[in-house]
Amino acid sequence: MLRRGGGVRMPGLRDAQVNPHCGEVSRLPPDGRLRLLSFNIQVGISTARYHHYLTRGWQHLLPAAGRATNLQRIGALLGDYDLVALQEADGGSLRSGFVNQVEHLARLGEFPYWYQQLNRNLGRLGQHSNGLLSRLQPTLLEDHPLPGPSGRGAILLRLGEGEDALVVVMMHLALGARVRTRQLAYIRDLIGGYRHQILMGDMNTHATDLLEHSPLRDLGLLAPQVEATFPSWRPQRCLDHILLSPGLTLERVQVLSQPISDHLPVAVDIRLPDALSGDRLPVLQG
Repeated sequence: MLRRGGGVRMPGLRDAQVNPHCGEVSRLPPDGRLRLLSFNIQVGISTARYHHYLTRGWQHLLPAAGRATNLQRIGALLGDYDLVALQEADGGSLRSGFVNQVEHLARLGEFPYWYQQLNRNLGRLGQHSNGLLSRLQPTLLEDHPLPGPSGRGAILLRLGEGEDALVVVMMHLALGARVRTRQLAYIRDLIGGYRHQILMGDMNTHATDLLEHSPLRDLGLLAPQVEATFPSWRPQRCLDHILLSPGLTLERVQVLSQPISDHLPVAVDIRLPDALSGDRLPVLQG
């Protein structure tokens, strides 16, 4: 739970924000495919060498001239996807020029729905957040602070109803293995009652650890992406994942060669179960 100024942030239901600048009707593609992207955007900082963590580290605290251009590049990339998980976004503080980066990217990518999860509130100095961008109207949206030191969270999105519903959890997990195990146990409890499951985000560990040595190991999840995602300029570690339950059909997987952040984005296309395809999902009426 996140405490600031005596307050306690609890898990709970949320409403997705509606983008007033998006006038198009949001529908699933005719072929029933869902295009997914997970991206740690490092608050819009372009890091291309290890020494940039030192020479450009001030950009985590102060505004930088190139950040707006970099966000434009990210926004152009996101427009090709239906559901996007963002990590390390800023919700509107000094360093981002008081721009809510999740909302800004929703506008650039013309996403009808978005949600900013504030995980570490440093006031004017930083609004550390995860973000959700969606072309589909959620039937359920939940905000979950994760166990361990404050600053990590997960967003649960549900599409559809009943036993055929699709649950998607977007997250940014801890660096430490012990805390990460607690966080994965929490997420395992969230999704255990669903047949169709997707986990997306910066999980700070490799797929083998997630699928064979974590609380997720009994779910039968698949990790279709095996390419390294970090660091973006010379990828060596596979830290960013989109994990799928076996009932979802994989159409395409790709680590995008887009060194905009210090992580590379991961993209997956899936075919939805028949019960979730077509006009049976709720849509935004334009």
